[in-house]
Amino acid sequence: MKQNVAAQSLAALGNETRLQLFRTLVRAGPDGANVGTLQQLLGIPGSTLAHHLGALARAGLVQQTRQGREVISSVDFPAMQGLIGYLTEECCTGLCVTAEDDAA
Repeated sequence: MKQNVAAQSLAALGNETRLQLFRTLVRAGPDGANVGTLQQLLGIPGSTLAHHLGALARAGLVQQTRQGREVISSVDFPAMQGLIGYLTEECCTGLCVTAEDDAA
């Protein structure tokens, strides 16, 4: 994952409502949930929910698919795992200053 993609994903999750929405969708699993269910669980207006779902979708963290008359939102689990991997891939590898780092 590239740094700019990770930054966009983290920015989308940096809003309290979007973070709550994302965690709710994580709990829903791969089947996701429709807008009505999410609205009922989170207690937010439909227009607000649509705004936040759109931000998460633009960040690549949520997928939206139409099933008949319903729109189902679900977490893009590979994207989520990619973000987690990006954040932790160099865990505990130590710090090393290179000449390139010094020039910055």
